Amino acid sequence: MKHDGWADERFGAVADAFARNFADFDELGAAVTVFAGGRKVVELWGGVADGRTGRPWTRDTVVPVFSCAKGLVSVCAHLLAQEGRLDLDAPVSRYWPEFARHGKEAVTCRMVLGHRAGLPALDRVLGFEEIAAWTPVVHAIEEQEPLWEPGTAYEYHGHVFGFLIGEVIRRVTGLTPGAYFRRAVGEPLGLRAWIGLPAEEMDGRARLTEAEGRPPMPGPEHLLTRIVTMNGALVFPGLDEPHGWNDPALLGMELPGAGATASASGLAGLYAAAATGVEGHQRLLTPDSVTDAVREVSSGKGWLGFDAGARWGSGFLLDSAFRPMLGERSFGNDGAGGQFAFGDDEFGVGFAYVANRMIGHGDARAGRLIAALRTCLTGG
Repeated sequence: MKHDGWADERFGAVADAFARNFADFDELGAAVTVFAGGRKVVELWGGVADGRTGRPWTRDTVVPVFSCAKGLVSVCAHLLAQEGRLDLDAPVSRYWPEFARHGKEAVTCRMVLGHRAGLPALDRVLGFEEIAAWTPVVHAIEEQEPLWEPGTAYEYHGHVFGFLIGEVIRRVTGLTPGAYFRRAVGEPLGLRAWIGLPAEEMDGRARLTEAEGRPPMPGPEHLLTRIVTMNGALVFPGLDEPHGWNDPALLGMELPGAGATASASGLAGLYAAAATGVEGHQRLLTPDSVTDAVREVSSGKGWLGFDAGARWGSGFLLDSAFRPMLGERSFGNDGAGGQFAFGDDEFGVGFAYVANRMIGHGDARAGRLIAALRTCLTGG
């Protein structure tokens, strides 16, 4: 498959792996960007952004990236901690007094960032418009009792992660997390990444499709389904339905746990900015902040009894056999469509891969690109 863009000679193996993905995995459209030492060294894209019209993927194409949103929110939380405006180990209620009810008094931001707060899903059933309005979700979180004693177990906090940390960001800065991200990070760095896609960007986005044979979600009562759909208000992935991840109404609202839309360069630029700084900008996160982010908070068997192999720091996936990156200073987040982005200040890297064909369990596309990148950086 002919792709567009370029790669520095040293990173030719990443370009080769990108081309092979199109041959081996029936890619529709995809892009990969790598920064090294604050400089863009790979920017490749190819295929089709919209399978219905044949519109090609371009350098600037953005695509829904699901839980890669958690990286945007987590960078903002660590930025506020670095500025002394947020203590990740203080009770959430220091910033959000109404939160301290029903057994949540001791919950800290770090527990939320490490998926340990006991709040993976909400009991209250909210409508789509209520979720879009933000405040009803905040009230539902205030009323929620933890499913386990906070801090004693972990389970993926899906959407609640974004709303809970997002409301703390709002209490500290006066801005919702999507607005704060744009003001503090996205706009100064010129990043094509949003939580709440602007209307003028909607027509140019890539449209998601599903590969054949993707396993269905468990039934509506299953906790995993409740986590992913907010009790059925959202349709996952719902690619041809209202309130799913191709619906402008969903992509335009602030859904900070799983509702980011970004280009590969936007996501890679975020992580490069966090880890090394980019093109004349100081690095966003100091070495001490990265050390704090990559200290393991959760791993092993989750509250539901299943060990996927993931390791979590504070808001980020860490390097593991489940999600190989480059090493102990790597921090990132993945998306349900196969998207993945991470930074590493030891290797001086920001990486992102995005695509619009959702493959599901066992998706090897990003992993192949990272393995090629590792070879380029280490020679083995």
